[in-house]
Amino acid sequence: MTLAPYACQPDESRGRQFRETMSTFRSPFQRDRDRIIHSSAFRRLKHKTQVFVEHEGDYYRTRLTHTIEVAQVARTIAGHLGLNTDLAEAVALAHDLGHPPFGHTGEDALHELMAPYGGFDHNAQAIRIVTRLERHYADFDGLNLTWETLEGIAKHNGPVIGPHASGSHSVADAKDMPYALAGFNADYDLELETHASAEAQVAAVADDVAYNHHDLHDGLRAGLFTEADLMELPVTGPAFAEVDSLYPGLDPMRRRHEALRRVFGVMVEDVIAVAQNRLQSSQPQSAQAIREMDGPIIRFSKPLYQNLKAIKSFLFTRMYRAPTVVKERKRVTAMIDDLFPLFLDDPALLPSEWQADVGQARNRAELARVVLDYVAGMTDRFAIQEHERLCGPSRSDGGV
Repeated sequence: MTLAPYACQPDESRGRQFRETMSTFRSPFQRDRDRIIHSSAFRRLKHKTQVFVEHEGDYYRTRLTHTIEVAQVARTIAGHLGLNTDLAEAVALAHDLGHPPFGHTGEDALHELMAPYGGFDHNAQAIRIVTRLERHYADFDGLNLTWETLEGIAKHNGPVIGPHASGSHSVADAKDMPYALAGFNADYDLELETHASAEAQVAAVADDVAYNHHDLHDGLRAGLFTEADLMELPVTGPAFAEVDSLYPGLDPMRRRHEALRRVFGVMVEDVIAVAQNRLQSSQPQSAQAIREMDGPIIRFSKPLYQNLKAIKSFLFTRMYRAPTVVKERKRVTAMIDDLFPLFLDDPALLPSEWQADVGQARNRAELARVVLDYVAGMTDRFAIQEHERLCGPSRSDGGV
């Protein structure tokens, strides 16, 4: 397939941190994708959660199923826009590698615990994983991914520093960057003040599409709200109404699926239409031209963005802050709050393969980062098992 001029061309990649011989059969971005899929961190996503704790049900999304859905959406959008689908897929597959156990609840807990030692950010942790913590290759630590893939992981949500930085992962000044990102960027500049490639922007929007869709589905399955509630919302209401018009009396589960797949389609089609209009208007002639724009080229239209805000507000109240979810958040936060200081005060409790890193820590901050790497890498089930082994079983009332 011929790529658009604003796509990232594999034969023009800025290369890897450590020089390697080119693959005979795969482009650099295909090779990145394959290394991510075969990484230990990717496999662990199977037992890390989105909203619900991993053991609560087989039908709820995990980080792995979410990641696969994001990659599928990213390939669809990227392919339609003439972008490099392999790069978009690689960034999509890696975008959640840095998430700790227990979803955003675990991230919030670790950020609080790491506040004295440089903080915690899952995007920055993903960079640390793919550049250091994956230790399988003879010639280097990490996966030695291309510059373009690393850039996409670091800033798919937008510039991290500088005048165009915005969002939860951005900072006003480079000195405020999470240490995991700042340390690597000092040696291998990812140009954190610019936007990412169009392919990385596609991965970011695909993330929004996927979780907007599956959180509605998971919330319905969990009984946190009903289809009647969704009939009152923009986008979802018209989708259910269309299904009811076309298929009167349809089985409830089929009705749900038909409506939510229409919501999915509305989001994807909107992103593609907006991108096509913006690309036609700006006529970028290189991937770098995309990076240097004053805003993202891939995004929702303003009307749909406002409608999705209404849906997110609904989900925040009815799902993310539902009493049963809040109760579980308290329980797992207490687990993290127990485990982290326990390992920090007695690092001999860490497994033998981590003791070399412990021995290299020159101060408490560096030791805290070793402990963070270990705890953040845990799956939900392993964190629960370790907490029970070291601290005793947790109580159902949120205490430990």
